[in-house]
Amino acid sequence: MTEWLASAAYAAVLRLLTPFYLLRLWRRGAQEPLYRHALGERLGFYPRGVLPAPGRLWIHAVSLGETRAASALIAALREREPGLRLLLTHSTATGREAGQVLLRDGDAQAWLPYDTPGAVRRFLRHWQPRIGVLMETEVWPTLQCEARAARLPMVLANARLSEKSLRQGLRFAALMRPAARRMTLALAQTEADAARLRAIGAPRVEVAGNLKYDIAIDASLIARGRVWATQVGRPVLMLAVSREGEEAALLAEWARQPQPRPLLAIVPRHPQRFDEIAALVEGTGFTLARRSRWGDEPPPEAQQADVWLGDSMREMPLYYGLAAVALLGGSFEPLGGQNLIEAAACGCPVLAGPHTFNFAEATELALAAGAAQRCASLPEAVSRGVALCADAPARTAMATQALGFSAAHRGAAARMAGALDLVSWQTNDKV
Repeated sequence: MTEWLASAAYAAVLRLLTPFYLLRLWRRGAQEPLYRHALGERLGFYPRGVLPAPGRLWIHAVSLGETRAASALIAALREREPGLRLLLTHSTATGREAGQVLLRDGDAQAWLPYDTPGAVRRFLRHWQPRIGVLMETEVWPTLQCEARAARLPMVLANARLSEKSLRQGLRFAALMRPAARRMTLALAQTEADAARLRAIGAPRVEVAGNLKYDIAIDASLIARGRVWATQVGRPVLMLAVSREGEEAALLAEWARQPQPRPLLAIVPRHPQRFDEIAALVEGTGFTLARRSRWGDEPPPEAQQADVWLGDSMREMPLYYGLAAVALLGGSFEPLGGQNLIEAAACGCPVLAGPHTFNFAEATELALAAGAAQRCASLPEAVSRGVALCADAPARTAMATQALGFSAAHRGAAARMAGALDLVSWQTNDKV
């Protein structure tokens, strides 16, 4: 009874909030127009006369990071099933834009519906996928309930659950436990993630590794970044995938560093903050060059600037190729840190702050392998980063260890593709 009341209350609240949800999307669309595209899909409404063929494999990748991880899984699935027809859904504009390049003839793309019963039912009736795959943390109570009613197997792939998220989930156990119990299979990144998923109620959990080790890195972007590094003529210290509060603290610390300083590069996590960070840099008195203002080569004035702003999308390998050392964004404020796996795959040494709970195991493994170092604070990271910029042998050793660390942990995509094949076969066999 408690779980039924919690589910009913949850659905009622979301229905009441629907106008505000749509208004929020419309407002975000003022800066990112894709948010205003196909708004009806958010409520499970689709153009009349368009009847998609049922039986697609459905993957939900909420945003950019999950979409990039999904790319490795999709590649492994296409190897096993060359004629695969895919439905790819997202919740953010950056995720949907990145997902477009993964589509082939016969594939489809849509927004994930708002988690109300009507929207989810319309979504499932329209698309009729053969299996649903949710990336990393996307366990939605209504979606799980309606998928079970539709006899649709649901798999949580590349699954992760931090201690903080587990505590939050247990506070809403009447909602989250039933949702987790309805999951057909959870493919966890680590043993610790698996234990937490079982604690929240997932009935079948397997450890398959982390898809992000298997993401294909664009070698041409890394090479271009390294060419730029030689053109600049001084080492580059980069704050990679930065979050709120970190840029201001970094610039204040950077002003205290003696000349000559390395070139400082800042690559924010969220594109809607690009202009904000540009104004922040210029407000501190540093000269600024924005990546979006030039093409394949930085102009002379950019090479002389104090700070580069990485205000472009899908060019992280370029920035890691450019950087002598990267400071790990999200780890210098209590935000849980960003994923350092891509940096390691590009051979870029990483300095992490104290807060890496979102990617705890990957960070600890990188530290143990010598691919990264832990710093207690941002000032310590800046000081150590500047020292590493001047120590080429130490940087080369860390870069070599980073590449070895990355190579040693690949294989999750093939394991997950095999598990999804087995779920599909078992489901079809029962039907």
